Amino acid sequence: MQQISVGEILAAVQGKLLFGDAEQMVHAVETDSRSCTFGMLFVPLIAARDGHDFIEKALQSGAEGTLCSRIPEQFIEGKFYIRVNDTRLALKALASWYRDRFQIPFIQITGSVGKTTTKEMIAAVLAEHFNTLKTDGNFNNDIGVPKTLFCLMPEHEVAVVETGMNHFDEICYLGEMVRPDIAVISNVGDAHIENLGSREGILKAKCEIFENLKKTGFAVLNGDDALLNTVDLDVPVYRCGESAACNVRVEHVSDRGIDGISCAVRTEKDIYEVDIPAPGRHMIYSAAMAVIIGEKLGMAHEEIVAGVAHYEPTGERMHLIRKENGALILSDCYNANPQSMAAAIRTLAKSGCGKRIAVLGDMGELGPISEQAHYDMGVCCADEDIDVVVAIGEKSIKIADGASEHGCKEVRWYTAKEEAYGELEDLLEKDTAILIKASHAMRFQEIVEQLTKN
Repeated sequence: MQQISVGEILAAVQGKLLFGDAEQMVHAVETDSRSCTFGMLFVPLIAARDGHDFIEKALQSGAEGTLCSRIPEQFIEGKFYIRVNDTRLALKALASWYRDRFQIPFIQITGSVGKTTTKEMIAAVLAEHFNTLKTDGNFNNDIGVPKTLFCLMPEHEVAVVETGMNHFDEICYLGEMVRPDIAVISNVGDAHIENLGSREGILKAKCEIFENLKKTGFAVLNGDDALLNTVDLDVPVYRCGESAACNVRVEHVSDRGIDGISCAVRTEKDIYEVDIPAPGRHMIYSAAMAVIIGEKLGMAHEEIVAGVAHYEPTGERMHLIRKENGALILSDCYNANPQSMAAAIRTLAKSGCGKRIAVLGDMGELGPISEQAHYDMGVCCADEDIDVVVAIGEKSIKIADGASEHGCKEVRWYTAKEEAYGELEDLLEKDTAILIKASHAMRFQEIVEQLTKN
C-alpha cells in the first residue's frame, strides 16, 4: 500500500480526529490486532468479538492509529484516533477511496463454483504481459476485498478481484469498492441455496455484479449455463463454452485425466490451442474466460497460450499428491457443493488408476435440497464406477445410500472422519487414487494430513 496521511483517511471515511496529528502517515491497514506492526492503521470490527477491545494491544504492537466507533477511555501519546459511525463501512469507504488512485483495468469475479480457479487462471494469463494484482487465496468477503485493494501499488497494471457471497446485497456491497471494468460469473449452482431460496435467487444475487460494472466495460459469462443465458445487458457480453450460442467457443476438447485438458478456444479474432495443466473438464470455462479477457486487453496470442499453460491450482483445490508407493491422493477439500463434488468424482474416475476411492463428506448450506443432493453424489459415484465410496458425516449417510442403491460394491459410512483413518490408510495401496472432498467445515484437510504422514 502507498503511504496515506491521517488527513486523507479523515476525508475518505468522513471521520473526526479525536487525538493525534493529521500529518501522521500509514502504509498498511489491518483488522486483526495480532497482525499489527509499525506503520499500520488498525480498524476494529465488531463480529463475534468487538475489535475495540483490542485497540490498545494493536497500538502497542506498533499500529500508528485506529478508527473507532466506541471512544477509548484514554489515548496513547503519539497515536491517532479517528471516530466513525461504523468501522465496517469506514473500511469499505477507505478501500473505495484508495482504489480510485489507480486507473487500471479491474476484473471482478463471482460464481457458485470455481471462483478461485477462474481468478487464478485469469491472473496466470494476464501475468504474462501485465504486473497483476490478484486476490490472495480466497479472501473474497467484506474484509478480504478491502485488504486486496489496499495491496495496490503504482507498479500494478491490472487487478483481478474475487468476490464471494452467501446472502443478497453482498456482491453489490463488494462491487461498490471494486467498480469493475470486466465482470465475470463462472456459473450459477446450488451453493448457499439455503440462504437464497432457489437457483433463480442465486442468479439474482450473482447479477449484482453488474450494478457497479462500468458502462465502458464488458461481461464474461459461462455460456453453457442455462440461467446465465437469460441475462441481458447493455454492455458487450462474451459467453464462453461449447454450445452454439457461445461467441467464445471451446472446441476439440481432449481430457487426459489427471494430466489435464487440451482444447481450442475460438474467438471472433483468433483460435487459441491451449493446454491446461490441471484435471477436470470444467477447467475449459476458466481457460476460455482468461483467453477472451487477455485478448480484449491487447495481449499477444503467444502470451495468452503461455499463460494458460502456467496456471497452478491454489490451496486444497484438486491438489495432486503422489505417495512413495505410487498411490495418488486428489485433495480437493477446500469446499464442496453438488456441482464441484460431481466434477471431482468425474476427475477421480479418469485418474487412470486401477482402484478408485471417493472419500466424501457433508455439503453445507443446501437447505431443502440437501438430502437429495447428497444422495445424488452417491448415484454419481455409481455412474462413474467408483470402486469404494467412504461417506463421512451426518448428512453424508445419503451419499452412502445413493451409492449402495445404485450398484457401488463397497460403501462405508462413518459419523466422524477420525473413525475412518485406519481403514483409509489400509486402502491406499499402489495403483490407487483416493479423492478427499467435503465442505470446509468438515476439515477434511486433516484426512489428507493423516494420509501423507508417511
